[in-house]
Amino acid sequence: MPELPEVEALALDLRGRLAGRAITKVHVAAFSALKTYDPPLSAIEGALVDGVHRHGKFLDIEASGLHLVLHLARAGWVRWKDEVPALPPKPSNKSPLAVRIVLDEVDGVTGGLDITEAGTKKSLAVYLVRDPLDVPRVATLGPDPLADDFTRERLAAILADAGRKQLKGVLRAQGTIAGIGNAYSDEILHAARMSPYKPADSLSTDELTTLYDAVRTTLGDAVARSAGLAATELKAEKKSNLAVHGRTGMPCPVCGDTVREVSFADSSLQYCPTCQTGGKPLADRRMSRLLK
Repeated sequence: MPELPEVEALALDLRGRLAGRAITKVHVAAFSALKTYDPPLSAIEGALVDGVHRHGKFLDIEASGLHLVLHLARAGWVRWKDEVPALPPKPSNKSPLAVRIVLDEVDGVTGGLDITEAGTKKSLAVYLVRDPLDVPRVATLGPDPLADDFTRERLAAILADAGRKQLKGVLRAQGTIAGIGNAYSDEILHAARMSPYKPADSLSTDELTTLYDAVRTTLGDAVARSAGLAATELKAEKKSNLAVHGRTGMPCPVCGDTVREVSFADSSLQYCPTCQTGGKPLADRRMSRLLK
């Protein structure tokens, strides 16, 4: 799933590609992805792109006062096309293509963007709105963890309000902190040497500072590594720099212990017992049931 660093890099890449270009046509191949009807999608056709922005994990293409807002969900992606086919795409359950954005010609070539979603579980969402805050999940986003106003004191207030909720869930809650998903919450907690199950309101003063620094450094470093990369390179860059997420059974790069996993219905978390839980494996009830 694209998270804050990948969406930030996508926004930077598209900002350079789309600046001053006109959107001539938008083709919808998967109508389930389109979540709005007013204004109609045709309203953005002919509009000039003014900028590309990020709101948490949402990508926002601004054009002539309208905002085409994308949430790529778990398996969505944006693919640049140097040249798009002349014929519009046909709706198909077998194709990953959801939406195609066709741009004006440059040097006789019509470029564009394909918004795709792999797999059978379709969660990609596309909105055309007059204000990004018209998208309900954008309007309720928490603070951006890389913004100047995301201070140590603000994190302290967030954790205090969360009470006994587990750190992993607090970091992932988009209404609490925007942009951190399953992968980077694992990475942040590993960098902070904290259990994902640690209660949010149990941190000491020093632990709060450690967690704050881990949030800013983990995300900031990922953004810096991704800056300037093309969209086709971002997934590999992310995967190659993960310490624990997606590395179950592999050695921890810090201590060499085996990275372990806790499985849930539709996701999992990874952690290092030595670095994060005092050497004790966390209970994995789903795996325990399978072994009985």
